[in-house]
Amino acid sequence: MKFPTFHFDNNAYGKFILSIAFGQSKYYTDSLSENIRRGIRHKLRKGIWPGWAPLGYLNDHKTKTIVIDKEKAPLIKEGFELYSSGNYSLNSIKKILFEKGLIGKKNKPLAVCNIQYFLKNPIYYGLIRYTGNIYEGSHPPIITKRLFEKVQKVSKQRHRATRKKKYNYPFRGFIQCGECGAMITAEIKKKRYIYYHCTKRKGKCSQPFNTTEENLYQQLSLGLSAIWLNDKTANKILSDLEKYRTDESKNISSLSEKFEKTLTNISQRLDRLLEGYISGLIDPAEYQEKKASLIEEKIELKQKITSLKNESNSWFELAKDIVLTCNSVEKIIKERDCANLVKICRKTGSNFVLRDNTLSFSFRKPFDFFAGRLAYRTGRRPAYRLPARFVPTKEGVIVSSKKDEKGSFKNEMTANGSREFFEGVFSQKQEQSRWRRREDSNPRSA
Repeated sequence: MKFPTFHFDNNAYGKFILSIAFGQSKYYTDSLSENIRRGIRHKLRKGIWPGWAPLGYLNDHKTKTIVIDKEKAPLIKEGFELYSSGNYSLNSIKKILFEKGLIGKKNKPLAVCNIQYFLKNPIYYGLIRYTGNIYEGSHPPIITKRLFEKVQKVSKQRHRATRKKKYNYPFRGFIQCGECGAMITAEIKKKRYIYYHCTKRKGKCSQPFNTTEENLYQQLSLGLSAIWLNDKTANKILSDLEKYRTDESKNISSLSEKFEKTLTNISQRLDRLLEGYISGLIDPAEYQEKKASLIEEKIELKQKITSLKNESNSWFELAKDIVLTCNSVEKIIKERDCANLVKICRKTGSNFVLRDNTLSFSFRKPFDFFAGRLAYRTGRRPAYRLPARFVPTKEGVIVSSKKDEKGSFKNEMTANGSREFFEGVFSQKQEQSRWRRREDSNPRSA
């Protein structure tokens, strides 16, 4: 046998020398493989990702670790947040992220399987999953463990992809019939007129079929006006919240120190567990099980410390979002964006019921507080129910509650998006007198 650098005769001695050469080659490859696996295990014990950085991270060749990619990491986090809402499919997330500039390593668009892979990868909240084992990572996380668990929950609950809708019915899916309790659906007539009506899936129902989309839009708009805050009031509330946040942040350090001590205790327990495993006192299966539980506890405690440090910011951001939501009602109604109107309705209200073309609902907490305060100042009720019927016109919305001799509704006044609209369309005295007449009439009817 002949090789570029060796020559072996076809006899006993040549075969012997050939077997030695093959043995040396096999020893070299096995030794190299063992050294590589040893280096990988050493990196994993130190919490270092042992391979090419996943999407959203970059390899730091100086420190031999991975660091956050400032361009792609926010898009990865946005992908988790979109999927956790339950309103987006994997394909739609892929399109949204690609439009914002998220591409793969070879500058190609991500496939759906790539989106699904990073949504299930725990490395983005601080854990390393390698060959079925879980290790604590030393890299900075992109998302929180809570967001990751929420994504996994949505992934388990989702069993089918959403179909592409031919028509957009923004007010379908969250309003119930006030007579039978079924959901309100929509249909289009003559390819341009949209009407909402009861599905009648719970039995006979006598509710009409002539509730227009404009009717629902105006009623929801008037209902949201109960929580509207003007710019002056919103700015005053935000300044008070800022002062309270400054005072509260002084009391967080003591609790943070307590968590740090517990974290140190867990690290010591992990060290003792490793010593017991090395000395042979603990079998591998028990070691992996206890180590995984301690690492999960350690990660959760780190998340608590991080959330504690950002606690003053978190509740402030939540309160700020509530105030800004109430302040944005005027803008959303004036823009006539049905999709945003539905979002703010779902966010602020519940128990949407439609009966006889009249919509009623109640506000969620803490938005009911704003509605109650406004009701106290203006005489409006916090549990909102429309006192009038809306008829859409080209000029605006005609509010009417009186009938003429023929039985049709008689126009009283119009609302064109001015301040009077956000004060309930009617003036304060007119609205109070209407409610007073209704309250006075109820005892007589009883």
